[in-house]
Amino acid sequence: MTLTHRLATPADIPALTALMDQAIGELQRGFLSAAQIAASRKLMGLDSQLVADGTYFVVEQDGRIAGCGGWSRRATLYGGDHSPGRDAHGLDPATDAARVRAMYTHPDFARRGVGRLILSLCEAAAREAGFARVELAGTLAGQPLYEACGYTVLERLTDDRGGEPVPLAIMGKTL
Repeated sequence: MTLTHRLATPADIPALTALMDQAIGELQRGFLSAAQIAASRKLMGLDSQLVADGTYFVVEQDGRIAGCGGWSRRATLYGGDHSPGRDAHGLDPATDAARVRAMYTHPDFARRGVGRLILSLCEAAAREAGFARVELAGTLAGQPLYEACGYTVLERLTDDRGGEPVPLAIMGKTL
């Protein structure tokens, strides 16, 4: 399988949103209840600021979107345009960790290297921007990938802003 990557454009947003909805619904099954999956849809999703900032990647195979994800130099750790509590203020690479954000793999491409590719792209770009560390909010389904890629759990939390408690882990890595 040959994967290619590029930066996302505003024209990609509808396809990315559909992929995210499918990934949340299918890949979280077995980790979360139906109510928690519904709550996850309220908490997670695409932050279009990442696309506007030029820090959001699309991974494709043969022209089909296999996954997406990005990084940010802004304070928000997770959540989409519709999520409460976003904070767009800039981070200082000398003292703050860059954020890895909104990583999703289409269920047809799960466990084929899409997530690892996105992480490597995000880490390289954050390092090039002067950041020495990265952090992310990992779902239960995503945590094994992040741990395999060198991330460690910094804090566990439960976010109930979507109506049901959704377990997450704040994870970090030194670049």
